[in-house]
Amino acid sequence: MSGKGILVYAETRESEIHPISFELLGKAREIAEKLGLEVWSVILGSGISDKASQLIHYGADRVYAYDDERLRDLNVVAYKSVLVDFVKETKPEIFLIGATPWGRSLAPRIAAALDTGLTADCIDLQVSEDGKLIQIRPAFTGNILAHIETTSKPIMTTIRYRVMKMPEPDPSRRGEVIVRRPERVEADGVKFLGKVSERGVNLADAEIIVAGGKGLKKKEDLRILEELAGLLGGVVGVSRPLVEEGWISKDHQVGFSGNTVKPRIYIACGISGSPQHLAGMRDSGIIIAVNTDPSAPIFRHADYGVVADLYEFIPRLISFLKEVKGHGKGVVKGA
Repeated sequence: MSGKGILVYAETRESEIHPISFELLGKAREIAEKLGLEVWSVILGSGISDKASQLIHYGADRVYAYDDERLRDLNVVAYKSVLVDFVKETKPEIFLIGATPWGRSLAPRIAAALDTGLTADCIDLQVSEDGKLIQIRPAFTGNILAHIETTSKPIMTTIRYRVMKMPEPDPSRRGEVIVRRPERVEADGVKFLGKVSERGVNLADAEIIVAGGKGLKKKEDLRILEELAGLLGGVVGVSRPLVEEGWISKDHQVGFSGNTVKPRIYIACGISGSPQHLAGMRDSGIIIAVNTDPSAPIFRHADYGVVADLYEFIPRLISFLKEVKGHGKGVVKGA
């Protein structure tokens, strides 16, 4: 494998590099040092050449920037065609893509065109003693962790956002930036018409999450959590049953089939702690659980546990926070 590379696709969001790209570069750097590989990155878009140096600072040895007006819009078919041609040319050993909504749409199309395997939604990558890449992902709704070794090349993996450590950028780091124009951009009759709507909440980036589960009695009771979240400067999350009941949109869902989150503070209200839910929030900084059942699994993962009825405890907490704020004292800054 010596002399070859690990490729990281650098996703962009509104012409800015998505933070998951830097997380992947940090992990790629770690793997590359163990396997004697280089780290490459590829970024696509229009007017993105000046962003490429950021990827060098975060660990890339070489960056390929496809800067073309035809790539201004996020057309998954067009991006796939460019990346497939690029991978066939450069032949990386490993190809990492973020498991964002965009990455989850793009990666399987690339894998199918390359006739290679794809391990999706990984939460870690390790190198075995004999130099094999081991891809780790939850299986059976998070009850077990599957360790997967892929024999097809390139080894393609999508990795969840905020499960890898964000590396520190090194502005003094040097690398090579190669600006390219794709020979072909096949859109296959697909035309980008524009965004219909934005997601209601960006749960993955939230620093404070107040989450509710089946302990809530009716949809309207989510307002209690919304009020608490507003006082703390956070957002509302939920467990899967509340989404399935139609109480709130799926972008609020925390868990294996929803969002993986890593906030500074996670307050679980009326959530028992199923493996499916725990898989999405167990790496939070501080976990506070409120539940009437002292044997609920969530308490085994909580830093602070409150055995109480959320309908009694949360209103009292809200009143306390309002009183503290009324006296001009800080609440969660520096927590």
